[in-house]
Amino acid sequence: MQSKISRRAVVKAALIVGVFIPTVDQLANAAGEEVPALDPNDPAATALGFVIDTTKIDASANPTHNPTQKCGTCAQFQGKPADARGGCNIFAGHSVPQGGWCKVWTLKPVA
Repeated sequence: MQSKISRRAVVKAALIVGVFIPTVDQLANAAGEEVPALDPNDPAATALGFVIDTTKIDASANPTHNPTQKCGTCAQFQGKPADARGGCNIFAGHSVPQGGWCKVWTLKPVA
């Protein structure tokens, strides 16, 4: 006896797989691979004024900068508060230091 697979079952399976593939990829990256540090000389980093240490910002070039602004308090920072480094939504595929800064800094909302 031949069983038929309905179009509904195929679509449902595709949606489930589509949800789980990114999740598995994130778990694999978190478990094993070390994300490379962002090089301050990287063209994207240079364009956004990225620095490794927020206390070394040129105030005349960045008049809106505040010394309390750092990657660790930015909404784009993906690390935990205790992490020395973490991922960044702006510089995908790279990690940034907790004390770094760039022109895209936005205060992380309080949870």
